[in-house]
Amino acid sequence: MVEVLWLLGLLGVLGGFDTVYFHEIRGQLPAQLPGLRPELVLHAGRSFIYVVVFGTLPWIAWRGWWAVVFGVLLLVEVCITIADFIVEDQVRKPLGGLLPGERTTHTIMAIVYGAILANLIPVLIGWWRLPAGLAGDPVPVPVWLRLGLSALAVGTLASAIRDTYAVAGFPRPLARWPWSSGQAQPANPHR
Repeated sequence: MVEVLWLLGLLGVLGGFDTVYFHEIRGQLPAQLPGLRPELVLHAGRSFIYVVVFGTLPWIAWRGWWAVVFGVLLLVEVCITIADFIVEDQVRKPLGGLLPGERTTHTIMAIVYGAILANLIPVLIGWWRLPAGLAGDPVPVPVWLRLGLSALAVGTLASAIRDTYAVAGFPRPLARWPWSSGQAQPANPHR
């Protein structure tokens, strides 16, 4: 489980970079609605799953049938990611496609996720054999890593709420953040 948390930390840093740099600063995705709505729906759903992953794995063992619940969450995340690969190509065509480097970042993240699964599946099988329950079981890693993953859960929750807010069509100021309504945005940030 130690390896899982280190890899999860790496995935969180890569995902944070992808979200902040490619989705917010360069792509301004929430401000590009309604065309990017399908992509943002997927991003929000995946982010809510990662809130659970980042927020619980450093601290809690998902035992018995809870291991199945956690495994289903991971399977749903994989399905969302595959759908996102397809949808983002479709919805971003009018914007010139994915930003340079974004596909590379996504590929690296997928490789890291595969390494996480390779290390986590045996743990889930072991948890499955235990009596059902969510048990406090902090992983023996530096406390700063556990706290860092918890901080990633909070940041991911903020991103999930932001994407959900934009998709739901609530008032636009939050969807324009960090670009004020008076600030000109690039005509096409994808070029």
